[in-house]
Amino acid sequence: MEETLHFEYTFHLEKGEEKRFKIDLDRESLRIIEDGDREKPDWALMKNFKCSHCPIADTKEYCPLALNIAEVLSDFADIFAYENADVTVNAPHRSYYKKTSLESGVSSLMGIYMVASGCPVVGKLRPMLYFHLPFASLDETQIRAMSIYLLAQFVRRSKGDQPDWDMRGLSKIYDDIRTMNMNISEKIRALERKDTGASSIVALNNFADYISFTIDQQLIDELEFYLREFVEAPGALQ
Repeated sequence: MEETLHFEYTFHLEKGEEKRFKIDLDRESLRIIEDGDREKPDWALMKNFKCSHCPIADTKEYCPLALNIAEVLSDFADIFAYENADVTVNAPHRSYYKKTSLESGVSSLMGIYMVASGCPVVGKLRPMLYFHLPFASLDETQIRAMSIYLLAQFVRRSKGDQPDWDMRGLSKIYDDIRTMNMNISEKIRALERKDTGASSIVALNNFADYISFTIDQQLIDELEFYLREFVEAPGALQ
């Protein structure tokens, strides 16, 4: 098994420009492997970027999430979110392609950078990086997040620990992420002339809103649509 997870996002813009991002993650820690020195803009200082509920000590000089997304924000600062692009993603097990808005493509890219940044808030979603799905829909993201979380609760129970079958912990994770995303969106809007970065964060926040609402309201009927074969005959599938 390789020690790294490699992702490569390539954006072919309508005006002919190409932007390419290569991301290597340590397979065990699911943290980004840094390649040499990176730019450390002043706006990424903790005193300028820290979220109100951030647990990182004030003694840390830079926000790890801000440093991770700085390159993406810089590369797309002068491009509108509604512009289209041909986006190709090379992931560990397969490749993906979609002609889509920059908002959608950059949102998928930012999801990796943010989760793998070392931020203790959004970093709780790191297990999902093993199963990263570019351009995921709301339903796909909902099912992935809830399935992985419930599988973790099964493992907890198997080890003798108390499981969280009601997914209250997952709801809390996404509530915290929603607060974080709102702060980041405001910070990014203050930096950019155009809105690709901020809009991408807003798109991510839509996922947080949707998943939190689904867990809080227990929309069993909606979930049963996808799960009815297992619901109707648990343990009897041949």
